[in-house]
Amino acid sequence: MHLSLKKTKKVYDASWEFEELYRERGFVKIAGIDEAGRGPLAGPVVAAAVILDMKIFIPGIKDSKKLSEKKRNHIYLEIMEKALSVGVGIVDEETIDLINIKNATHLAMKKAVCDLKINPDFLLIDAEKLRDVNIPQCSIIKGDSKSFSIAAASIVAKVERDRIITSYESVYPGYGFARHKGYGTKEHFESIRKYGL
Repeated sequence: MHLSLKKTKKVYDASWEFEELYRERGFVKIAGIDEAGRGPLAGPVVAAAVILDMKIFIPGIKDSKKLSEKKRNHIYLEIMEKALSVGVGIVDEETIDLINIKNATHLAMKKAVCDLKINPDFLLIDAEKLRDVNIPQCSIIKGDSKSFSIAAASIVAKVERDRIITSYESVYPGYGFARHKGYGTKEHFESIRKYGL
């Protein structure tokens, strides 16, 4: 085995810690959950829930923020092909303004769980707890860098949201959505000053 692959495999194995812990407690269908779009000025919040087969190795999975766009898109395709199930939940801008971003994030996560084709028996969630969900769960701070399943969910959520935001480029020309993805960059603030909210 090549040295770099050995190193990757070691990271991969280490990041199953939480999944293995709860499998030992009798849970089998463990879903990792994460979101994208909590910090931007524009666009929806998108959550993903991913149930992985722990026997299948998908190299390169880690916190989506630590991956280049090209790498993230490549791994996204592998996740979509090899995961046991993937669910996506989207909450639009109007709803975010109505119920606030935290509640909108929770709603997107619940929608992602409901979108799974396999009913999970345990949830690993990045830094959040979901009320009114009758499934055992564990909230993990910085879960996208500690749990393989949550990291996979972070990649799916980020890619799905980026695709939505990029489509805004033709609807709202001049704002640069394809570049900044709705985040508060200097370019985005200048566009708002020039063209309005």
